[in-house]
Amino acid sequence: MTVDPQAEQGLELNATLYRQEAWIRAKKLEGPDKLAARVKYCEPSVRAFWRWCDAQCQRLELEPRHPLAKALRYALERRAALEVFLGEPDVPIDTNHLERGLRAIPVGRRNGLFCWSEVGAEHADIIQSLITTCRLQGVDPYTYLVDVLQHVGTHPASRVAEFTPRRWKVHFASQPLRSDIDRIGNNAGV
Repeated sequence: MTVDPQAEQGLELNATLYRQEAWIRAKKLEGPDKLAARVKYCEPSVRAFWRWCDAQCQRLELEPRHPLAKALRYALERRAALEVFLGEPDVPIDTNHLERGLRAIPVGRRNGLFCWSEVGAEHADIIQSLITTCRLQGVDPYTYLVDVLQHVGTHPASRVAEFTPRRWKVHFASQPLRSDIDRIGNNAGV
């Protein structure tokens, strides 16, 4: 199968953008410095990519069912979301790391077919989602769940968002509550 030379040009524009982002990562830039580097180096590449997309949409020989036409529509419909990383230094250039982390959820969903009930399968999905989110946030899922389950009865419902793994890491991770099993295991090694 031959690749459309125009598609190769679009892929090269994206490759340039990823090289620029890799350079920023290699420099270990954070916060305002990272944002300034993205504006200086990545934003012109992003603009060139959108100009390329617009030029491709003007091609008369590009039929609507052509794979490149479909890819262009996909990108153009998500333009604002694809540019978020230019204004937020903590937002990565893509969501590949999230997709890899979330891959376990569909596998767990298939395993849910073997749960005794729909409610059980739904709860298993929730736990799997929490575990995956913990891993993405660099939080030990066991420590997180033990702490949250001990706090949940006394924590104000109006501040339940503090129990999301990302916010829990800020508020509770430095001194998490431990289970009795952890205490027994630690004393046994003394």
